[in-house]
Amino acid sequence: MKEKVKGDTSLIQLVVSILLYFVIFFGIAFILNMLLRRTWLMSFIYPIIVIMIIDDLSTLEYFKNPGDSFSIAFTKLTEITPVDITILLSGLAGTIVSGIVIKILRKSGYQMF
Repeated sequence: MKEKVKGDTSLIQLVVSILLYFVIFFGIAFILNMLLRRTWLMSFIYPIIVIMIIDDLSTLEYFKNPGDSFSIAFTKLTEITPVDITILLSGLAGTIVSGIVIKILRKSGYQMF
């Protein structure tokens, strides 16, 4: 029997993570677009969500101690790996595709979107 290589497992995890982030953020953005009727709102909010995912700080820390909090967040942002960047960009792509789909549905005459 051939032994599994760690790289195969990592590649599968990468593909699943990319698909998962795309689908999750597509769905969140789609529902948010339906409820608030703001097509690109989630695409503008997404960088804030990315910072919340990357840093280990409470949101209140940004108000209590903004200088150190933004410094820590920027440092953590520069330390992420290309794999993490790819996964996070797939989430951004999901929000953008959601906006495009909503625009097409509205143009097609669907009033609920």
